Amino acid sequence: MSLDLLTYLFIGGSFALYIGIAIWARAGSTKEFYVAGGGVPPIANGMATAADWMSAASFISLAGLISFIGRDGSAYLMGWTGGYVLLALLLAPYLRKFGKFTVPDFVGDRYGSNLARTIAVVCTIVISFTYVAGQMRGVGIVFSRYLHVDINTGVVVGMAIVFFYAVLGGMKGITYTQVAQYCVLILAFTVPAFFLSAQITGHFLPQLGLGATLESGQSVLATLDQLSIDLGFSQYTAGKKSTVDIFFLTVALMCGTAGLPHVIVRFFTVPRVKDARTTGGWALIFIALLYTAVPGVAGFGRVNLIQEVNGPDNAGTAYAEMPGWFKNWENAGLLAWNDRNGDGKVQYAAGAAFDGAKGKPAFIEERGEEGQRMTSNAKTDASFDASKQPFANEVYVDRDIMVLANPEIANLPAWVIALVAAGAVAAALSTAAGLLLVISTAISHDLMKKTINPNISDKQELMYARLAAIVAICIAGYFGINPPGFVAQVVALAFGIACASVFPTLMLGIFYKRMNTQGAIAGMLVGLISTVGYMWYFVFGGGSSADYFMGISPGGFGTVGMILHFIVAVVVAQVTPPPSEEMQSIVEDLRIPRGAGTAHAH
Repeated sequence: MSLDLLTYLFIGGSFALYIGIAIWARAGSTKEFYVAGGGVPPIANGMATAADWMSAASFISLAGLISFIGRDGSAYLMGWTGGYVLLALLLAPYLRKFGKFTVPDFVGDRYGSNLARTIAVVCTIVISFTYVAGQMRGVGIVFSRYLHVDINTGVVVGMAIVFFYAVLGGMKGITYTQVAQYCVLILAFTVPAFFLSAQITGHFLPQLGLGATLESGQSVLATLDQLSIDLGFSQYTAGKKSTVDIFFLTVALMCGTAGLPHVIVRFFTVPRVKDARTTGGWALIFIALLYTAVPGVAGFGRVNLIQEVNGPDNAGTAYAEMPGWFKNWENAGLLAWNDRNGDGKVQYAAGAAFDGAKGKPAFIEERGEEGQRMTSNAKTDASFDASKQPFANEVYVDRDIMVLANPEIANLPAWVIALVAAGAVAAALSTAAGLLLVISTAISHDLMKKTINPNISDKQELMYARLAAIVAICIAGYFGINPPGFVAQVVALAFGIACASVFPTLMLGIFYKRMNTQGAIAGMLVGLISTVGYMWYFVFGGGSSADYFMGISPGGFGTVGMILHFIVAVVVAQVTPPPSEEMQSIVEDLRIPRGAGTAHAH
């Protein structure tokens, strides 16, 4: 059976499953739409939470990012997993006990202010739209390669699928859909990882792959270091970012994880407070199955890419002899070759293969060739001097393709390649659905019901939620077609915003009874505006990395925003009236487990 037919069967079959589950579990009330009726078992909720959070960034982009930047990628591994420990221990049980299932609902009731609630709605929407842009971009990448359509068409197809099970099913439909999606994505990631590990190292566990010895007698890491040096790259195991930047990025990803609105709401779909903590434990286990395999997959992919393109002697490979995977990804617009020295060979090394912004030939707006995509060996660099640069880079590789291309590069069976495609779609769509639901909930419940018109009926609120989800899907599609960067980069920005705006507000609301309305509002505004402003300037506004504050990149600036948030909120709270005695008593009670002290009563 051909690869195309297998891919259609795997993706089409998974779509049919997701839509079938959404119809079976469709929401009939606002409680089912928002929190799945509150009756999901912890282990199933752990799977759904893992799928909700392990997005296209985790499945598609993380291993590719580590393939290209090496050791510095550890910030993403530590931040994104460590955040779940914070969430399970410091936030989830207390938020669940407080009983408000959205971040704006908690903020509005804890601080007794509709203005604070509205600002929290804005924070939620900004975070969610930034995050969902990466998911829709991931969907477009998968469809552009495997369904032979352009990325924009792929995004539109993804929007249609999400519409069915997010708008119709609500949280109830999404939860059980995400259980199925987790099973698909974890198989799709680990099965090729086992194949790659066995093929390259001789044993099946990718978690041990980086230290395994190859036929050359060197470990995978030592081989990567040597290949990187030979081709002019920085040593794979050497850090490129400053220690300060790595630290701030790790903290931003960690605290951002604990402050993500679409993840927090999952802890309200279980029956009891105890189940919320159990959900966090199960989610961490399910996430670890993928994350512990990521470094090995990244290393295997990097070795395979270099050796396949450059050949065994690093002299390059004739374009006519390049395997099918190379030309398949060229046709998808995510890989390209520029025959700089005119020798007809494909050579991959350090440096940009093309002139222009970011060296990306596949995206026409960056080359100024309106309506024209760069085609294979269509350009020879007349300025290239082979005597001065005998081996310069001629290949542009979009880092988001590494996980998807890995099975093809390694010549794995066609069914494995098709499984990876289905898993990538599952990862992107599961998170996109959760984010879109959070956006619709923030608008219908927190803005319409709680702030603008408290008298609307349950039926009207559900209608507003579905309308908001439809509008959100359209906006998400726009960001998917016009993304601000590669998937993991875009998602990291969302975590930074959550770290600076939501996380401190929740922490102070739970653990600092003196925190009042004025402090919460001031803190959220300072954290949100400073972080978004910094990111906007350096990502969109033309700012140079040489001007970074303390060398901190946009993704890590969320930690600075968080520190500013804490300082401003506490200072303002100290110089303004305290909250009511009743609210301070509620906050104190929030941290006491139910049933505590009953033994002494008897």
